[in-house]
Amino acid sequence: MTLPVHVFHGREDGPVVWLDAAVHGDEVVGIEVIRRVLERLSPRTLRGTVIAVPIVNAIGVMTGDRYLPDRRDLNRSFPGSPRGSLAARIAHLLMTEVVAKCEVGIDLHTGSDRRSNLPQVRCDLDDPRTRELAAAFGAPVTYHAKLRDGSLRSAAREAGARVLLYEAGEAWRLDEYAVQPGVDGVLRVLASLGMLDETVEVPEAPGPSEICWRSGWVRARRTGILSMGVALGQHVQAGERLGELHDSFGRRLAIVKADRDGIVIGRTEAPMVGSGDALVHIGTLEPDEDGARLS
Repeated sequence: MTLPVHVFHGREDGPVVWLDAAVHGDEVVGIEVIRRVLERLSPRTLRGTVIAVPIVNAIGVMTGDRYLPDRRDLNRSFPGSPRGSLAARIAHLLMTEVVAKCEVGIDLHTGSDRRSNLPQVRCDLDDPRTRELAAAFGAPVTYHAKLRDGSLRSAAREAGARVLLYEAGEAWRLDEYAVQPGVDGVLRVLASLGMLDETVEVPEAPGPSEICWRSGWVRARRTGILSMGVALGQHVQAGERLGELHDSFGRRLAIVKADRDGIVIGRTEAPMVGSGDALVHIGTLEPDEDGARLS
């Protein structure tokens, strides 16, 4: 197995940035994001270097599986080791050959397990430099996410790089609402780093990014057929109706209600749900010293 890597090395010196996608084999949105971004770049006008790895989990993509053949989650295997499991070896390869050479990275993901995500950046908002990069990306929502042991983001931060994790769409789908904001955001980050010249058209962000400092899933209280009544990006209030659960005869079993004020940043796309299943992911919009929006 080989790892496909594209290196765009500009004529002029500048930052070294990596882009990666498909750390999970069923997350194809990032593959298309990287394809479109690379179409816009030219080594003749680029300042610095872009290292792009559009498919990290090549085996997962080929077999249609989120995980590796040994069922390990690659994004819980970093920084890896050269003599460990398959996941550990791939993680080590990416860390030593790509991440170690870079100062900034953008890690592209999608929802899992029949869930869709609103385009969002997850990062450490307590770090000023990372916060600047998130503001440049300009996703609809920026979510303050703590580092997870074993994740690429955590290992890269330990190595001294700043990382933005982009979440959008759902597995095995190339929805335009998830792809294009990712392309635009990556280009805005590269532009903010001074890597693009005036020949590259960089779209302006549609508006400041809303900040979520915490979130929670509304879960099913009964088993049944879900009728979803809320959209990604919709603002909701505690007690608001989000959907209903019915049985196979059409009888209503339960009303799904929001348990907090906030914005819908994720939702299930599964029609059949069991008691306790995650249905709607609500991010709480909490103002900080700069307000509730990142700009």
